[in-house]
Order: sequence, then C-alpha cells, then structure tokens
Amino acid sequence: MQRFRALSLALSLAGVPALAVAQTPASLPRPEFPNPQFERKDWLSLNGPWRFAFDDADAGLREGWAAGTTKLDRTILVPFAFESRKSGIADTRFHPVVWYQRDVTVPAAWKGRRVLLRFGAVDYHATVWLNGQKLGEHEGGSTPFAFDVTDLLRGGANAVVVRAFDPPTDRFVPRGKQYWKETSESIFYTRTSGIWQSVWLEAVGDSYLSHVRVTPSMDGAVRFDARLARPAADQVLRATISYNGAVVTRGEAAVDGTRGSLGLRVIDPREWQVGQGNLYDVTLELVRGGTVLDTVKTYYGYREVTVDAKGLQFNGRRMYLRMVLDQGYWPESLLTPPSDEAIQYDIKTSQAMGFNGARKHQKVEDPRFLYWADKLGYLVSGEMANAYQYDDQYVARFTREWLEVLERDINHPSIIMWIPINESWGTPNLRDRRQQAHLKSNYWLTKSLDPSRLVIENDGWEHVDTTDVFGIHDYARTGEMIAKKYAVLDNPNARIPDNSRAALVPGYEYNGSPIFLSEFGGIAYRAPGAPVPEGAWGYSGVEKTPEDALARLKGLYEAIAKVPRIIGVCYTQLTDVEQEINGLLTYDRKPKFDVEAIKAINDIVRP
Repeated sequence: MQRFRALSLALSLAGVPALAVAQTPASLPRPEFPNPQFERKDWLSLNGPWRFAFDDADAGLREGWAAGTTKLDRTILVPFAFESRKSGIADTRFHPVVWYQRDVTVPAAWKGRRVLLRFGAVDYHATVWLNGQKLGEHEGGSTPFAFDVTDLLRGGANAVVVRAFDPPTDRFVPRGKQYWKETSESIFYTRTSGIWQSVWLEAVGDSYLSHVRVTPSMDGAVRFDARLARPAADQVLRATISYNGAVVTRGEAAVDGTRGSLGLRVIDPREWQVGQGNLYDVTLELVRGGTVLDTVKTYYGYREVTVDAKGLQFNGRRMYLRMVLDQGYWPESLLTPPSDEAIQYDIKTSQAMGFNGARKHQKVEDPRFLYWADKLGYLVSGEMANAYQYDDQYVARFTREWLEVLERDINHPSIIMWIPINESWGTPNLRDRRQQAHLKSNYWLTKSLDPSRLVIENDGWEHVDTTDVFGIHDYARTGEMIAKKYAVLDNPNARIPDNSRAALVPGYEYNGSPIFLSEFGGIAYRAPGAPVPEGAWGYSGVEKTPEDALARLKGLYEAIAKVPRIIGVCYTQLTDVEQEINGLLTYDRKPKFDVEAIKAINDIVRP
C-alpha cells in the first residue's frame, strides 16, 4: 500500500488526481464484491488464508485429500497465485497439481435460503468438494463458475477443497502470456496457476436469477432477458431503474419457465461517454405472490459503436481510438490485481496521459477492472487469452471458454470490440483451411451472440474476409518509416502493407474495413533506479534518455495523424512487465515520463 501512496503523490505532482487508498486488513485481500454486474446483498468473501499443498506426484486423489481431513503443509493467501509474492509462497517452478482447503461457516441469518459457492477464476482445471462430496469440475482458466451447495451444508464448519490442474507446457491450452518454461523471457511472463480471482458465498432464494442480458438502445429502450434456476409457477420478473439514486422507471413481466424478459424505456437517456461513464443502476427482483425471492443489482449504459468506410462512430459522432496496450500484470501479484485501488490507478493514469481506452492484451480481465472502466468512461477491447497450437482439442477448449467470456462480460458498456485471436496464436498455419475456418467461425459465433460490438477476427496480421476493423501491428522505429509505408493508403485500391507477417491470408482480399494500428511504438526506456532483470528489451529499441524516447514517440504520432484511413492507435504499452521495458510506467507503476507530455502527444491524433 505504501507504494500506491507514493505513486499517488507523484502523479498528483504531475497533474494526476491522487487516489484515496483504503486500509484493508491483511487477512482479507480484495474485500470488495467481485462482480458488480451481478451483485447480491448477502454474501461472504472466502478470500484470505487457505491451507495449501503442491501435489507434484499427483497423489492427492488416491490418498483421499478431497475429504478435507488431510493436513496440507502450507498456507496461501487467496486469491493470489502461488507463483506470486502476494500469495506468501512465490514459487515459480512447475507444479501442475495443487490443492486448497479451508473451513467455512455459513451465517445463521441465511437459514432457509439456498447458498452458492462462486469462483472468479481458477487456472486451468478445477475440481471442488464440500464436506467430502464432489460438487463438480470446471475447465477454463479465465472464466467464473459456481455450485449450489445448499444440500451438502451442515451446521458449523464446512470443509471446502479445491484441486487445480494447470499443465504448464501444454501449448494447446488457452493461457495468454503465461510462459511454458519456468523462467520468463521475451514477450512471455511468469505463469498464474490455481485460484487467481476471488472466491465467495452468496445467499439466494429457493428460486433465483442465474444470468441476465441487458440490451439498451439509444432511443432509451432497454430489455432484460433473465435466466432462472429452480423456477416455480406464477413468478414475476421486476426491474427498477435509477439514475444518480433517483428512480426513473420500473416494470414487471411474468416469467415463462426458466426465462424471463422485460422491456422498459427511459425518457431522454443520458449517453455513456468517454471520460463520463453515465450509468443506470438496476434492481432486478424475482417475485412470487408478492414475496421477493431473489434480488440482484446490476447497471448499464446507453452507447453505440459502429464503423463505415470513413471510420468509427461512437454515439453517432466520429471518434479516434487512442488506446494503450495493457497486459494487466503486477510485480507482486502477476495476473491478479493487488487491490481495487490499483485497478482505478491504472485507468485514471491512462486517462491523464490522454488515452481513451485500453486493449486488454491476452487476458480476460478481472470484472472489477471492467466495472471501473464502466464507471470512469474508459473504452476496452475484450480479448481472449490464446493458446499457441491448433488441434481439435484446442478448438473445443477455446470455444467453450470464449462463450463463457462473452456471457460474463457482454453487458459492460466500456467494451466496444472483441478480439478472439491475436497474431494467429492458436492458428499458426493459416494456409490450413480448417484454421481459416476457425477465424471465421469465431467472428460469426461472436456476432451471433453480440451484434452490437465490433469484432477483429485475427488482430495484427493474416486477416481473412471477416473482420469489422483491420487491425495492424507495426513497430516501425520512426515516423518517417510509418509515413513512407502507409502513404500507399492514399489510393483506396492500394494493397495493405505487410509487417512481421502478411496482412492477409493467401487467397483473401482486403474487405475495405477501417484500419486500426492496434500495436505500435514499443519504445523502451529504462528509468533510473527501476529494477529490470537481465535480458531487458523493447519492441523497437532502447532509448538512453526520456527526451529521446518522447521525441521518437511524437514523430510516430505526427506521421500516423497524416494517414486518413487509420481510425485509431494502440500504443505498446502501459507498463513494463518483467523483462519487457517498453512501458510508459515502470512495472511498479512509477511514471517514466511527464504525464502532460504524453497527453500532448496523444492529442496529435484526432478524427
């Protein structure tokens, strides 16, 4: 916490508002409700110390560890992965199988209600037991899952046991930037294994809401499509919409089996804008005979994003994307944000530097990040954590998890585009028609579930003919190189320049979609005193002074601003990560450059 106080002071001096840093008991990390898009009043955080053990011999199952009576030899601080310092273990060696145990006592006030056990994310395959009885399994390292544990609960302490299996060298597993070697290098970073997002209990009714899709329209209409668990006859879905604490409308509709749908309208809706996250709060209730069985709080925003041949429109007005690549890693906690304040800090610092959004790179981000992006008016491109190799098992793994990503995040107004695949990861041979079909199927699958957002089917290069935006990655060193390369785009029939790989898969033609320079820059600079490991590097060379780095950055932006068919940029990157030092901030979030100077450079590119 001391680091964030010092950093808040530094940014305050640089013109960035200081953050209020709350004191949190060390025994309860990440105490805030984990998913504000689906929030219940009665819940119990299970973050904090758990008993823990490595199971390198994979003996736990046959030795009965699932019963919860075996004494595990370590303690870990959940929700931090054992590879991280914040977990209290900090062991980055390969341990494919790990076990967790803790006792849970359900609050007496929950008597007569059903109880759900929820996990934000466990990497990669989780099996869960309660009081020695298997609850179930979940595969997918980035997405949530839950179990109704009501019928297995007993008075007093209940033993929760989790076995996590994460095969570290399997490159057919969607894992993002997590390296398949024990020591990180190049663009790959330290792994995150096991529980890495919050764990909690929720009290619900005998019938309860399990999911809701919120679909707003710019004319003020909004539709709620809910799914129910354990439905009964004569149930009603009720919604109350508020803005800034004042009720603006309410309504209800009968439930039909496991589905309930309700449409309402807000008069003169406030638009969700960049830098101004105007959100409407919603209370959803499942009612029967005048009795409220279940209550969930959520929110939404009115915004619309479209593209045409001239570029991107946001709420009907031209907008230029000024995004920053955000890997979402922290030195003490890896993929898990160390605190809610740390999330806010990254977003507010990015905004102070003139960025209007982030490309969350190779990571399905913590829901609290998306919540703060929604609140603060910060654009996000939602990306899948990719695998590296292709086969039938990979396709099944990827598709199942991507569907879960879309379901979890589809209501966030901050997300304006989806990127299933980055730089052909998982599809390394796009001369293979099956792999081409995988790119296309990802596009159409995503569109079938969410036609309201843009989709880039393969960001960076090797596009087929299904993409809403033509994402290009180009780490040219100078503005002169950018200007020369993209001068051809003055001709609307010109061929898109190639970079590390061909811009198009052989046999495909450019579909005319607007061009997004979705990775560029990568200018490395080692800040004095910053801890940087051996092998430190950047995508386009290392500058010796901040003045030289800023001069190169300004030259790139000036050249890009003169290319009319480029409708947005994404600078690489927000922070240093381990050996990669092309961040605008150090790995521990100290600014390398004057914040106002970065903002002035960002202001060069406009619609």
